[in-house]
Amino acid sequence: MDQPVENYWQLRLQAVQEALKSNNFDAHTVKNVAAARALILDKLLPEATPASVSYGGSMTVKATGVLEEIGAMKGVELIVPDEPNLSLEQKIERRRQGLLVDLYLSGTNAVTEEGCLVNLDMIGNRVAAITFGPKKVIVIVGRNKVVADLEAAMYRIKEYAAPANAIRLDCKTPCAKTATCADCSSPGRICNHWTMNEKSYPKNRISVILVNEELGL
Repeated sequence: MDQPVENYWQLRLQAVQEALKSNNFDAHTVKNVAAARALILDKLLPEATPASVSYGGSMTVKATGVLEEIGAMKGVELIVPDEPNLSLEQKIERRRQGLLVDLYLSGTNAVTEEGCLVNLDMIGNRVAAITFGPKKVIVIVGRNKVVADLEAAMYRIKEYAAPANAIRLDCKTPCAKTATCADCSSPGRICNHWTMNEKSYPKNRISVILVNEELGL
Protein backbone atom coordinates (compact mmCIF):
# COMPACT_ATOMS: atom_id res chain seq x y z
CA MET A 1 0.00 0.00 0.00
CA ASP A 2 1.25 3.48 -0.88
CA GLN A 3 1.91 6.02 1.87
CA PRO A 4 1.75 3.64 4.85
CA VAL A 5 2.61 6.36 7.38
CA GLU A 6 -0.15 8.68 6.15
CA ASN A 7 -2.61 5.80 6.07
CA TYR A 8 -1.61 4.73 9.58
CA TRP A 9 -2.23 8.22 10.88
CA GLN A 10 -5.45 8.56 8.94
CA LEU A 11 -6.83 5.54 10.77
CA ARG A 12 -5.70 6.87 14.16
CA LEU A 13 -7.07 10.34 13.47
CA GLN A 14 -10.42 8.94 12.40
CA ALA A 15 -10.65 7.07 15.70
CA VAL A 16 -9.83 10.25 17.62
CA GLN A 17 -12.40 12.12 15.55
CA GLU A 18 -15.11 9.67 16.58
CA ALA A 19 -14.05 9.97 20.23
CA LEU A 20 -14.25 13.75 20.01
CA LYS A 21 -17.70 13.59 18.44
CA SER A 22 -18.90 11.33 21.22
CA ASN A 23 -17.71 14.05 23.63
CA ASN A 24 -19.85 16.70 21.88
CA PHE A 25 -17.01 18.28 19.90
CA ASP A 26 -17.53 19.11 16.24
CA ALA A 27 -14.62 17.14 14.75
CA HIS A 28 -13.04 16.90 11.31
CA THR A 29 -10.05 15.07 9.82
CA VAL A 30 -8.12 16.59 6.90
CA LYS A 31 -5.05 15.46 5.00
CA ASN A 32 -2.88 18.58 5.32
CA VAL A 33 -2.69 22.18 6.49
CA ALA A 34 -4.00 23.46 3.16
CA ALA A 35 -7.15 21.39 3.63
CA ALA A 36 -7.49 22.73 7.18
CA ARG A 37 -7.27 26.27 5.83
CA ALA A 38 -9.94 25.53 3.23
CA LEU A 39 -12.24 23.96 5.83
CA ILE A 40 -11.96 27.05 8.02
CA LEU A 41 -12.41 29.63 5.28
CA ASP A 42 -15.03 27.81 3.21
CA LYS A 43 -17.16 26.19 5.91
CA LEU A 44 -16.50 26.92 9.57
CA LEU A 45 -15.94 30.66 9.26
CA PRO A 46 -19.05 31.32 7.13
CA GLU A 47 -21.13 29.20 9.51
CA ALA A 48 -19.91 31.20 12.50
CA THR A 49 -20.51 34.59 10.78
CA PRO A 50 -18.18 36.31 13.26
CA ALA A 51 -17.95 40.07 13.68
CA SER A 52 -14.85 39.62 15.87
CA VAL A 53 -12.04 37.06 15.86
CA SER A 54 -8.97 36.45 18.00
CA TYR A 55 -6.51 33.64 18.61
CA GLY A 56 -4.17 32.04 21.11
CA GLY A 57 -0.43 31.80 20.68
CA SER A 58 -0.06 28.92 18.24
CA MET A 59 2.45 27.96 15.58
CA THR A 60 -0.24 25.71 14.12
CA VAL A 61 -2.82 28.48 13.69
CA LYS A 62 -0.23 30.71 12.02
CA ALA A 63 0.82 27.87 9.72
CA THR A 64 -2.67 27.78 8.19
CA GLY A 65 -2.43 31.37 6.95
CA VAL A 66 -6.05 32.04 7.91
CA LEU A 67 -5.20 35.02 10.12
CA GLU A 68 -4.06 37.05 7.13
CA GLU A 69 -7.27 36.18 5.29
CA ILE A 70 -9.46 37.09 8.26
CA GLY A 71 -7.56 40.32 8.85
CA ALA A 72 -8.38 41.43 5.30
CA MET A 73 -12.11 40.68 5.59
CA LYS A 74 -14.52 43.58 5.68
CA GLY A 75 -16.84 43.64 8.66
CA VAL A 76 -14.61 41.36 10.75
CA GLU A 77 -12.44 42.75 13.54
CA LEU A 78 -9.28 40.72 14.14
CA ILE A 79 -7.98 41.27 17.67
CA VAL A 80 -4.22 40.65 17.53
CA PRO A 81 -2.88 39.75 20.99
CA ASP A 82 0.78 39.41 20.08
CA GLU A 83 1.54 42.57 18.12
CA PRO A 84 5.26 43.13 18.75
CA ASN A 85 5.17 46.86 19.54
CA LEU A 86 2.53 46.61 22.27
CA SER A 87 3.38 47.16 25.91
CA LEU A 88 2.79 44.31 28.37
CA GLU A 89 -0.35 46.08 29.62
CA GLN A 90 -1.67 46.42 26.07
CA LYS A 91 -0.95 42.77 25.32
CA ILE A 92 -2.86 41.72 28.43
CA GLU A 93 -5.78 43.95 27.46
CA ARG A 94 -5.87 42.46 23.95
CA ARG A 95 -6.02 39.01 25.51
CA ARG A 96 -8.89 40.14 27.75
CA GLN A 97 -10.74 41.41 24.70
CA GLY A 98 -10.12 38.07 23.01
CA LEU A 99 -12.26 36.32 25.62
CA LEU A 100 -15.40 37.99 24.25
CA VAL A 101 -14.97 37.50 20.51
CA ASP A 102 -17.38 35.62 18.28
CA LEU A 103 -14.69 33.21 17.05
CA TYR A 104 -11.44 32.08 18.67
CA LEU A 105 -8.70 30.09 16.93
CA SER A 106 -6.20 27.95 18.81
CA GLY A 107 -3.96 24.96 18.73
CA THR A 108 -3.74 22.43 21.55
CA ASN A 109 -0.81 20.90 23.38
CA ALA A 110 -2.26 17.40 23.22
CA VAL A 111 -5.39 15.45 22.37
CA THR A 112 -6.00 12.02 23.86
CA GLU A 113 -7.37 8.98 22.08
CA GLU A 114 -10.41 9.30 24.35
CA GLY A 115 -11.15 12.71 22.82
CA CYS A 116 -9.90 15.10 25.52
CA LEU A 117 -8.01 18.34 24.84
CA VAL A 118 -5.12 18.95 27.27
CA ASN A 119 -3.35 22.29 27.55
CA LEU A 120 -0.85 24.14 29.73
CA ASP A 121 -0.67 27.94 29.58
CA MET A 122 1.50 30.74 30.89
CA ILE A 123 -1.03 33.60 31.10
CA GLY A 124 -4.20 31.53 30.85
CA ASN A 125 -6.03 33.44 28.13
CA ARG A 126 -5.81 30.58 25.63
CA VAL A 127 -7.11 27.87 27.95
CA ALA A 128 -9.76 30.24 29.28
CA ALA A 129 -11.01 31.07 25.79
CA ILE A 130 -11.17 27.43 24.74
CA THR A 131 -13.25 26.70 27.83
CA PHE A 132 -15.57 29.73 28.02
CA GLY A 133 -16.06 33.18 26.53
CA PRO A 134 -15.89 33.17 22.74
CA LYS A 135 -19.09 32.03 21.07
CA LYS A 136 -17.22 29.60 18.81
CA VAL A 137 -13.77 27.99 19.04
CA ILE A 138 -11.75 26.26 16.33
CA VAL A 139 -8.84 24.10 17.52
CA ILE A 140 -6.34 22.90 14.90
CA VAL A 141 -4.33 19.81 15.80
CA GLY A 142 -1.38 18.20 14.05
CA ARG A 143 -1.07 14.42 14.27
CA ASN A 144 2.00 14.80 16.48
CA LYS A 145 -0.28 16.01 19.30
CA VAL A 146 -2.19 12.70 19.55
CA VAL A 147 -1.43 10.72 22.73
CA ALA A 148 -2.89 7.67 24.41
CA ASP A 149 -4.28 9.19 27.60
CA LEU A 150 -4.10 12.02 30.12
CA GLU A 151 -0.86 10.80 31.69
CA ALA A 152 0.81 10.69 28.27
CA ALA A 153 -0.57 14.14 27.46
CA MET A 154 0.85 15.70 30.60
CA TYR A 155 4.20 13.99 30.07
CA ARG A 156 4.36 15.19 26.47
CA ILE A 157 3.58 18.76 27.48
CA LYS A 158 5.95 19.03 30.44
CA GLU A 159 8.85 17.07 28.95
CA TYR A 160 8.70 18.20 25.32
CA ALA A 161 6.23 20.93 24.31
CA ALA A 162 6.94 23.31 27.20
CA PRO A 163 10.76 23.14 27.05
CA ALA A 164 10.68 23.39 23.25
CA ASN A 165 8.43 26.44 23.45
CA ALA A 166 10.65 27.99 26.11
CA ILE A 167 13.62 27.57 23.78
CA ARG A 168 11.62 28.98 20.84
CA LEU A 169 10.56 32.02 22.86
CA ASP A 170 14.04 32.51 24.38
CA CYS A 171 12.61 32.28 27.89
CA LYS A 172 14.85 32.83 30.89
CA THR A 173 13.98 29.46 32.41
CA PRO A 174 16.07 26.39 33.30
CA CYS A 175 14.34 24.23 30.67
CA ALA A 176 15.41 26.62 27.90
CA LYS A 177 19.01 25.74 28.79
CA THR A 178 18.68 22.04 29.65
CA ALA A 179 15.58 20.90 27.66
CA THR A 180 14.37 19.33 30.91
CA CYS A 181 11.57 20.55 33.16
CA ALA A 182 12.86 21.68 36.57
CA ASP A 183 9.41 22.66 37.89
CA CYS A 184 10.95 26.09 38.30
CA SER A 185 9.73 29.25 40.00
CA SER A 186 11.24 31.55 37.38
CA PRO A 187 9.42 34.82 36.60
CA GLY A 188 9.34 33.70 32.96
CA ARG A 189 7.84 30.28 33.70
CA ILE A 190 5.35 29.38 30.95
CA CYS A 191 3.71 26.47 32.81
CA ASN A 192 1.04 27.92 35.09
CA HIS A 193 -2.48 26.85 34.10
CA TRP A 194 -3.64 23.32 33.20
CA THR A 195 -6.96 22.56 31.52
CA MET A 196 -8.58 19.34 30.37
CA ASN A 197 -11.56 19.76 28.07
CA GLU A 198 -13.27 16.37 28.30
CA LYS A 199 -16.45 17.59 26.60
CA SER A 200 -17.57 20.54 24.52
CA TYR A 201 -20.33 22.56 26.15
CA PRO A 202 -22.53 23.62 24.54
CA LYS A 203 -22.41 20.78 22.04
CA ASN A 204 -20.35 21.66 18.94
CA ARG A 205 -19.16 24.99 20.38
CA ILE A 206 -15.61 23.70 19.90
CA SER A 207 -14.64 22.48 16.43
CA VAL A 208 -11.50 20.35 16.31
CA ILE A 209 -9.62 19.91 13.03
CA LEU A 210 -7.28 16.91 13.06
CA VAL A 211 -4.55 17.34 10.45
CA ASN A 212 -2.60 14.41 9.01
CA GLU A 213 0.67 16.35 9.22
CA GLU A 214 3.02 17.32 12.02
CA LEU A 215 2.24 20.87 13.10
CA GLY A 216 3.56 23.01 15.93
CA LEU A 217 5.13 21.76 19.12
